[in-house]
Amino acid sequence: MALNLDAIGKKIGPVNKEYNWKDLVLYALGVGAGFDELEYCYEHNLKVIPSFSIASVFEFLAEVGISSNADLSGILHGEQDIIFHNPIPTEGTITTEGLITNMYDKGPGKGALVVAEADTYHSNGSKLFTNIFTLFCRKDGGFGGDPGPSVGFEFPDRTPDFEEQARSSSDQPLLYRLSGDIFQLHADPEFARASGFEKPIMHGLCTHGFACRAVIKHLFPGEPERMTRFRVRFSKTLYPGIPITTQIWKMEEGRALFRALNAESGEVVIDQGIVEWMSAEEMEMRKGRGGIRFDGQVAIVTGAGAGLGRVYALELARRGARVVVNDLGGARDGSGKGSSSPADDVVEEIKAAGGEAVANYDSVATAEGGQGIVDTAMDAFGRLDILINNAGILRDKTLVKMEPENWDAVMDVHLKGAYNVTRPAFVKMRENRYGRIILTTSSAGLYGNFGQTNYSSAKMGLIGLMNTAKIEGDKHNIKINTVAPVAATRLTEDILPPDLLEKLKPEFVAPLVLYLCSERCPVSGAIYNAGMGYFNRVAIVTGPGTVVGKENEVPSPEAVATGMAKIRSIKDAEEFPNATAAFGPLLDAFSPKKKEASPQESGRLTVAGIFEGIPNAFQADKAAGVNVVFQFDISGGGGGSWYVTIKDSNCEVSEGSHGSPTTAIKMGDEDFVNLITGKLNAMSAFTGGKLKIEGDLMKSQLIEKLFKF
Repeated sequence: MALNLDAIGKKIGPVNKEYNWKDLVLYALGVGAGFDELEYCYEHNLKVIPSFSIASVFEFLAEVGISSNADLSGILHGEQDIIFHNPIPTEGTITTEGLITNMYDKGPGKGALVVAEADTYHSNGSKLFTNIFTLFCRKDGGFGGDPGPSVGFEFPDRTPDFEEQARSSSDQPLLYRLSGDIFQLHADPEFARASGFEKPIMHGLCTHGFACRAVIKHLFPGEPERMTRFRVRFSKTLYPGIPITTQIWKMEEGRALFRALNAESGEVVIDQGIVEWMSAEEMEMRKGRGGIRFDGQVAIVTGAGAGLGRVYALELARRGARVVVNDLGGARDGSGKGSSSPADDVVEEIKAAGGEAVANYDSVATAEGGQGIVDTAMDAFGRLDILINNAGILRDKTLVKMEPENWDAVMDVHLKGAYNVTRPAFVKMRENRYGRIILTTSSAGLYGNFGQTNYSSAKMGLIGLMNTAKIEGDKHNIKINTVAPVAATRLTEDILPPDLLEKLKPEFVAPLVLYLCSERCPVSGAIYNAGMGYFNRVAIVTGPGTVVGKENEVPSPEAVATGMAKIRSIKDAEEFPNATAAFGPLLDAFSPKKKEASPQESGRLTVAGIFEGIPNAFQADKAAGVNVVFQFDISGGGGGSWYVTIKDSNCEVSEGSHGSPTTAIKMGDEDFVNLITGKLNAMSAFTGGKLKIEGDLMKSQLIEKLFKF
C-alpha cells in the first residue's frame, strides 16, 4: 500500500458535528479534569478546555488518514497546531473544511508525514479555530518525496517557571475514546501488540489535553478563552497510569514554551510546545467589539475615493482591517489625468478615526496598474485577505452610436480591470490559503438597460469570471461573490429620481458586501442584488427542456417550433455548480430508462441485495483478460462496503474493504440503487458529484460492460 499523493490539495469536508455541554464534560473527564476543575465538568457556568477543538474534529482527521491511504497500523499523531480565533461556545453545530497540504518522505524505514489543515466555523457564523495536523506514518516512507522543512527549537537553559504533576488512570484511554477517537490502538490489546506495543497506549491527544489544562492553570487560570495558540509535537508514547509532568517556561507576556514528561522515565512525550494567549485587556476589548471583525486582515477597495467604495473602505477600517484605498481620481467617464485627492481624503478619514490605510492611484485598466495595487498592499502591510472590485466608469450610448473607443474604455475598467487586480490578488491569497473577493455587477448586466450595451456586457462578463474563479479558488479557501448594488453614487446621480437618492445611500449596500468579505461567509459563486437594505439572490437556472425529433436524427426547424413550449419552460428549473454538471440533463435525456419497479419490487431492492445478485449479473464472456478489483463504499443507512474481484473470467464478491483495489466507487445508498435500476445515468451522477471514482478511472467503465442487471 502506498500513500495517495493525488489527495494533496483536494478538499475534505464539510464535516458537521453537533455538540452540547455533555460532550464538553465528557472530554474534560477524558483528559483528567475533575472536582478540582469543576468549571470544566459541571454545566453551571461551564467553560471549554480549548483542546476540545481537536476532539471535535476527529471525523475530519479520520478522513485525512483514509484519503492519504496511509497504513493505519503504523499511523501516529506527529504534531498539532491550533490557532484560536474566537471562544468556543458551550453548544451548537460546527462545520469543518480543509485539505491535505503536504506529504513528506523521511526515507525508507523512517516513515512519512501527512500534513493537513482545516478551519472550523460555529453555527452562529463565527470562525472558531484552525487545526494544522501532522500525521506520522511509520510504514509509508521511501516514496521519493520531499523530506520537508527542518524547524529549530530550543527550551531556555533554566529551571521551568512552573511544573504541574498529574496522573492518568489505568483506564484513561477507554474514557477518552468516548469523545470520538476510537482507534483500536488505544483499546484493543491484540491490535496494540501487532503495532509493536505491550498494551494499548494513551492517545497522544489525551496527554495533549492534560498539558492544555496545565498551561491554563499556571498562565491564565480560570480563563481558557484567552488562549490563541496551542502547538505540540508528539515525541514518545505513554502507557496509561504513568504520571505526567508538564514543564512550562514563560518567555514573555502572552507566550510560553512547554513540554510533558513521563514522570517515571523522564522521557519527553510531548515536545516543542508553544502556547500563546491574549491579555485580559485584549479579551475585554474583543468582548466589547463582538460581531464581524477584520482585525489583522488587509483589504483592497478599488474606486474607493467616493460613493460605494468609500463606504466599504471606511467600514472595513472601522472593523479592524488595514485598507488600501485605490482611486485614479478621474472623471465619471474615465477621462482626464486623474487626481490623488479622492484616495488621500478617504485615507485621512480612516486615520482620523484611528484606523490604518494607504492610498494608491493606479488605474485598474492596465495589468501594470492591477499589479501595482496589489504590490501596495504587500509593501505596506505584508499580506492580502480581501479584494473589492468596485472601480467603474460610464460611457452610455445606444448600440448604433457606440464607438469602439467607448466600448473598449468601459470594458477596460469594469471587466479587464477586475481581471487585472484579481489575478495578482488571487496569487497572494492562494499562498495564504485564504481570500475573499467581491465583483460588482449591475442590474443592467443581469437584465439589460437601454443605452448601456458596453456597461451591460462588461457587467455580465464579470459573472463568467466569478463562475470559474470560484471553482479554482475552492481548495484554497478563496471565496468570490458578486453584488449588483442599487445606490446613489456619481454614476447614478442623474439616472435615479431625486426622491430616491436619499433612500439609496451606499451605506445600505455595505452590510451585505462586508458579510461576504468576512470569515463567516460560507458562500462562493453567488450573485446578490442590494439596495435600500433589501437584498435578494440572483441565479442562472436551466429548464428541463425536451428531446426534439428521433434519436440520432437531426430535427427540423419545424419540429423545434412544435416543441418550443417545452423548450422555453423553466418549470422545475435547476441551478448547476459548473459546466460539467450542466451537461448532465442532456445525458439523462438520451439515457434509456428501465421500467419503473413496482412498489413491491422497490421494497425488496437493497444495496446488500444488489451485491448478492452480482454473480448472476456477471457477463463472463465479456471478461476475457480482465483482472481488476472494484471496491464499492456505499454510504447511508442501507450501505456498506463490498469488493468485487474479476480474474480469469471469474467473479467473486466479498464484504469489506480490499487493501489495494483497482478502482473505488463511492455513492450514497439511494443513488446507488437508482444507478443500478437505470433511474440515474452514470455520467450524470459522476459530473453531478453523486458518484465518486478513485483509482483507475478508465477501468471503472468496465462495470457497465461486465454486469447486466
